[in-house]
Amino acid sequence: HATSLSRFPASSSSSLRSARGCEHPGSPLVASSMRTRSRRAAVSLLGLIGGAHATSLSHFRTPVFAAAGARRCMQRSFRAAAPAEAAAPPAAGASKGGVAYDLAIEAKWQAHWEAHRTFATRRREGKQKKYVLDMFPYPSGAGLHVGHPEGYTASDIMARYWRMRDYDVLHPMGWDSFGLPAEQHAMNTGTHPEVTTKENIANFKRQLRSLGFSYDWERELATTDVGYVKWTQWIFLKLFEQGLAFQDEKPVNWCAGLGTVLANEEIIDGLSERGGFPVERKPLRQWVLKITALADRLAAELDGLDWPEGTMTMQRSWIGRSEGAEIAFATEGGGEDVRVFTTRADTLMGATYVVVAPEHPLARRVGESDSAVAKYIAETASKSDLDRTSAKAKSGVPAGESVVHPLTGERLPVWVADYVIGSHGTGGGMAGAA
Repeated sequence: HATSLSRFPASSSSSLRSARGCEHPGSPLVASSMRTRSRRAAVSLLGLIGGAHATSLSHFRTPVFAAAGARRCMQRSFRAAAPAEAAAPPAAGASKGGVAYDLAIEAKWQAHWEAHRTFATRRREGKQKKYVLDMFPYPSGAGLHVGHPEGYTASDIMARYWRMRDYDVLHPMGWDSFGLPAEQHAMNTGTHPEVTTKENIANFKRQLRSLGFSYDWERELATTDVGYVKWTQWIFLKLFEQGLAFQDEKPVNWCAGLGTVLANEEIIDGLSERGGFPVERKPLRQWVLKITALADRLAAELDGLDWPEGTMTMQRSWIGRSEGAEIAFATEGGGEDVRVFTTRADTLMGATYVVVAPEHPLARRVGESDSAVAKYIAETASKSDLDRTSAKAKSGVPAGESVVHPLTGERLPVWVADYVIGSHGTGGGMAGAA
């Protein structure tokens, strides 16, 4: 409850000064002061934030509270508020840092919230609204890991804060339930993936509910639901009608062992993260979304967003919009020009060679008769784009061909190098001595 607690001065010498104006659905009592008579106020605050988040006082640190001062202040209040008999921890409770906590509070308040539909989304005329959305987890057979509740605690803080501010809040949970693990399990055991997925979802839901997050479970969905897939198909058709979805041959990370294409993040040292199968880069005809047509709009609409700078940088990098010039280098044999996109056309006079990606048509053509180039292309095929661009050591082989400098007429050698990515720009670049 970082945000809401920041409204209470953490510098108070004895306790939180006031909880006035923070009424919460399902809370029968609102604390007016904790300076004195703090037992009643502390009990009220427990009702406000719910049993699930009372535990965060002892089990969580910085992800939950904006400052350690606020946490210490809360703990002082709870210690001051505890009745004399609370000095001995209850049988079903836990104690940490001198704070006695009865775990039965969890079940009591969670049952209360469910019975009274406390966190159900309501729309009241004239009230402001907030949509607090978490990234849906993939329901694996392993269940939740510690990273799940860490992130979900932060968003739950915000959902509860806005409810306390009398906003109408939509805070749903769902499941990103399409995935390779379920498919692999189905192939290995003969169990239909729908069965495994539903079992895993039930386990994830049980775990999340036990943590007491304020989700509106009436809005739960899974990306494998027929009703959800219907709309993903509808969106695709709209993109297709606008000419934004088309088929093209693009290099992909193909894993024959899994029988599918993998993302860069699913490959470790040329092997699939799941199963350890070899992965190779190969061209594959597939559906492509023409994101480039929306690049200007996507980039422009980032302006004004109150997002961390690191997130903004990643978004701009993903959009990939850049301004520059495309320069054509004629091949000496009279074949197709090697076209290079550059944001620094002013460096053209310093170019001393041209480099193409292993996926480039010129590299493929040369590889048919040059064993060194063919071997290099094969070695590169086992690396993901991420591995190639992040590697500190750069490598390459001469293609044995030359191109003509468009201004000076000078012959420039062509190299094949894996740090150039075939799907980025034109798949070619120019370079010179630093």
